[in-house]
Amino acid sequence: MIKKGVMQLPLHDGKAPPWLTKRMKELARCISRIIIDEYGSQTILERLSDPLWFQAFGCVLGYDWHSSGVTTVVTGVLKQVMDEQVMIAGGKGKKSRDTPYEIEDICNKFNISESKKNEMIYASRITAKVDNVLLQDNYKLYHHAFVISEDGSWAVIQQGMDELSKTARRYHWLSTILKDFVNEPRSGIISSDVRENVLDLTSCNSEECRKVCVDIANDNPNNTISSIYKLRDDTLDRWLYGTEAYGMPRRLDWDIFKKIYDIHPRNYEELIAIKGVGSNTIRALALIAEIIYGSKVSWRDPVKFTFAHGGKDGIPYPVDRELYDKNISILKDAIEASEIDRKNKLNAIRRLRVFYD
Repeated sequence: MIKKGVMQLPLHDGKAPPWLTKRMKELARCISRIIIDEYGSQTILERLSDPLWFQAFGCVLGYDWHSSGVTTVVTGVLKQVMDEQVMIAGGKGKKSRDTPYEIEDICNKFNISESKKNEMIYASRITAKVDNVLLQDNYKLYHHAFVISEDGSWAVIQQGMDELSKTARRYHWLSTILKDFVNEPRSGIISSDVRENVLDLTSCNSEECRKVCVDIANDNPNNTISSIYKLRDDTLDRWLYGTEAYGMPRRLDWDIFKKIYDIHPRNYEELIAIKGVGSNTIRALALIAEIIYGSKVSWRDPVKFTFAHGGKDGIPYPVDRELYDKNISILKDAIEASEIDRKNKLNAIRRLRVFYD
């Protein structure tokens, strides 16, 4: 069962030094290979989609225990060392824009069907849009990693930054437990805090609101625009709710409502998938649904440690390079010494696991 919780992910300056990055790659390669060999590629996806396991993995590799850089560094390291049964597309900043092309390359390598490839490209786009638009928590995505298994399963690890507080929030997804892209879709979220008045249209408590939003969007766009003007009275908002959280967005693309009407989406997922539908459009529709039509929406923030080798900043203690190298050597020997056949390899891994336990 996926656990949820809260932990600090502040923005830290600096990069992992070369001597640490080299060791991180070696250890990450060993650990990921052992997990895949013994439990299968699906298990590594399940682990990476668990916010706590991912964070602990970053700690084992020796990176900051609570830095926003854990996400970018760990996924970057894994992208370089995982190149067989599991591979990673995307990355930080501009690299995230290459995700569709990298997904295509990986699918070709794994001989994944054209239809499955297109589904993954869509999943990459829609998961990013959901975390940027449907959960309005002031964290804007700047990192998107799409993890693909040779059997066609996938996981998403993406992170947003709040520029004002200089903190990060990481979102995890897993295809094998995903039932719906817009209703309680994630495997977990890890964040710096739990905030008040966070519009969450992915909550199960927002289901009725989502349905009403589709009805509103499919109505005459002039009626929708008229409703928005009615709700732009700040004084009325404060009188009704005593908070500015319900304030109607001041900047809206009026043409988008006409575009939605012409497309006539059949459900909420189709609505948000329309190009040009952003956070302001979604917020406006949600406020109309709640304030005018009484369809409640969730305003509750939906928001998980260990050390083995220290951290790059010396917190909680400096990285023990000798111990790090020793552990890498033990793991590599366990793999290489049992290359004769799979049975011997698994037996060696099991003995190693008992030794560490």
